[in-house]
Amino acid sequence: MNSANGSAWDDWDDEVDLLVFGAGAAGMTAALIAHHEGLNVLVCEKTAAVGGITSTSGGTTWVPGTQLSVDAGVPDSVDDARRFLQSVVGARGGDAAREAFLQSGPLAIDELQRISDVKFVAAAAHPDYVTGPGAAFGGRALAPLPFDARVLGKDFARVRPPRKEFMGLGGMMVNRNDLGALLSPFASVGNLKRTLEVVGRYCVDRLSYPRGTQLVMGNALAARLYYSLRKRDVPVRFDAPLVELIREQGRVTGAVAGSADGSRRRIRARLGVVLATGGLTRHPVLRKQLFPVAAQPLSLSPDTHTGDGIASALAAAARLEDGGDSPGLWMPCSIRRAPDGNDHVWPHIILDRAKPGLIAVNSRGERFVNESNSYHDFVMGMLRDAGDGQSVPAHLIVDAAFIRDYGLGLLMPGRSRARIAEFERSGYLVKGDTLEQLASKLGVDAAGLARTVQAYNRDAAAGKDPAFNRGASPMSRFNGDPAQKPNPCIRPLGDGPYYAVTVWPADLACSAGLSGTANGEVLDANGAVIPGLFACGNDLASIFRGTYPGPGTTLGPAIVFGWRIAKFVAGKLDQAPAGERSRATACANQPS
Repeated sequence: MNSANGSAWDDWDDEVDLLVFGAGAAGMTAALIAHHEGLNVLVCEKTAAVGGITSTSGGTTWVPGTQLSVDAGVPDSVDDARRFLQSVVGARGGDAAREAFLQSGPLAIDELQRISDVKFVAAAAHPDYVTGPGAAFGGRALAPLPFDARVLGKDFARVRPPRKEFMGLGGMMVNRNDLGALLSPFASVGNLKRTLEVVGRYCVDRLSYPRGTQLVMGNALAARLYYSLRKRDVPVRFDAPLVELIREQGRVTGAVAGSADGSRRRIRARLGVVLATGGLTRHPVLRKQLFPVAAQPLSLSPDTHTGDGIASALAAAARLEDGGDSPGLWMPCSIRRAPDGNDHVWPHIILDRAKPGLIAVNSRGERFVNESNSYHDFVMGMLRDAGDGQSVPAHLIVDAAFIRDYGLGLLMPGRSRARIAEFERSGYLVKGDTLEQLASKLGVDAAGLARTVQAYNRDAAAGKDPAFNRGASPMSRFNGDPAQKPNPCIRPLGDGPYYAVTVWPADLACSAGLSGTANGEVLDANGAVIPGLFACGNDLASIFRGTYPGPGTTLGPAIVFGWRIAKFVAGKLDQAPAGERSRATACANQPS
């Protein structure tokens, strides 16, 4: 909405310094830092809970060069990260924003650690997803520390739960480090002790809470940010979606927010409006315009991520970027239809694809990608061959020994024949006593599958994969089985029976988004700053231009650019990259 002289908006319902739409990692970071700098802040969240896609994510946050990497014994260098990103992103653009990310990342993490309850630990071993000069094996992937949500009291209900597939016993979160113990509780005294501790805590929780209060991964990160806001009395207004931006004489001066009762409030933002609404993954028009047809049906983002922030910015003449190499960031997912008709969607991240004895094939029965690649690059392999639908969907094929050792998708390892049969009856797991029978059930070319398995087994016997070089990168070996020699990602498929699950591409976030400066200022179609309008998180186009360098390369920039926006608006961002300071600074600091 525009007003020539502002007279239409003399009567505001609320007035703040900074108005933030969206309570995910990006929006809550911006609000937290802005409040720390003395600004009056209001967060408007579309739903009844904070967290967005952050709360259902793994929570890993990719930020190079932090003190945490030193503390973990794997000191990382910003210079190395700069060389690494240059090798990965190359000449795709966005250099100034990436440089700002590199410069500010260590400062942002250090300040969050110091002033809030947001706490991370750097992983000593969690490799970058792509090889190249400057790649790191550890230190850059920051994991949020577990969080005891009991301190939130009744406001625990305001934290969006993780995906139901990632909770055990109907509501128990499990740390990756505890997964082995819980899957094999009787393998050792230590496993049994840890299992009793985790499950016992959960049982006590359920006497008072709707789910377990020991939070890990992205749920812990979202809860830590929310708890930090609560301790500072930063207001979060729930059920308050962005309806439209208000512009006066070319500057964004506020916004109209909805409410649960259907009323609307006009909120003035003296220094700026921050868009952190989760991106365009569920926008009904932009998804069809930007996403490959083969990747449009399935999304891991919340249903409410309908592009409110981006649509409002476009109405204010903002420029949209298509995401570079890819508009989305992807995970391969299998789907199980439950008896109640609900779909259980399982992202194949680390537990099966890189393990020895699994191959992924297309409708020709042929391998098409390194199965141990990152989830994003695996799906990029699917989509490259998706023009005629050959690799969408794809099929993960294993033998019975693989099921016993590693499980497959929703089927955890070592399950009984009755459990395996249950997954077969549901249609999730497909069984064939022979490769020909399996191919027939999957609808793939039987002769092609036979040739593929024969060639794979011949090379796998020597621990080699000349077709796709599987097991060659640190990341693929990290997710393989170190007990398998000489290659932790390679072993032949044995005799039948054979099993398969079908996987589809699903977006976990978007790379496409609003064009912005290194300070998160939104740009218009001519490349000029729209004064008073900022974007971060998935509303801002990815600084990696559709590539996926390492674990947490959505959350890292989300937090860092939320931090930069708050510092910039408060006038505390001392050294922005050359050319990135704009007239918005002067406009923001003018008295109203």
